[in-house]
Amino acid sequence: MPRARATVNRLLLGLTGAVLLAVGGLVLLGGFGLPARLDLGLPAGWPWARPDAVLLPARDRTRWTDRGWWWPAVIAALVVLVALFLWWLLAQLRRHRLGEVLVDSGDGEGAVVRGRALETVLTAEAESLDGVERAAVLLTGRRTEPRLRALLALAPHADPGAVVLRLSDEALAHARTSAGLARLPAEVRLRAVRHRPERVS
Repeated sequence: MPRARATVNRLLLGLTGAVLLAVGGLVLLGGFGLPARLDLGLPAGWPWARPDAVLLPARDRTRWTDRGWWWPAVIAALVVLVALFLWWLLAQLRRHRLGEVLVDSGDGEGAVVRGRALETVLTAEAESLDGVERAAVLLTGRRTEPRLRALLALAPHADPGAVVLRLSDEALAHARTSAGLARLPAEVRLRAVRHRPERVS
């Protein structure tokens, strides 16, 4: 799920960048008057063909300004747009995945373990548990106080309680010991894997 979210985010960023680049290039060409000079074959009435051209004529710009709802609607739309862009910007700055975990090496200086490496080990150990078909592990929080999110896909015969208990006693206990952590809070989500009915002859 985090990978899908990252893919969608990259697609949206790429699409937004491409649109802004195309619009900026057209405005720049129109500012230099290149569409008219080079006869690029733009549609009739294209707004940016000459340096003195405007995007919207005065008649279109002032069509609804005398209506009472116009300015409140414009201000509300701009506020919503700015809020969405701010939310998106903050989402880019916020790091969902923990890059590294600080390990107490006993010499007073400490060591660093890559978060991806610890996630890989935890995922492999979780998938080795009886009843777990697939696992996805994500480390969040701070490098001195990591937190774990795990999604386990259980086989039909799995006992959810036993799986969670073994995950805590084995995989999480090994991670805490190897990283020298006093505690490793975990949020575990379980879902059942659907299998097609088997035909018995």
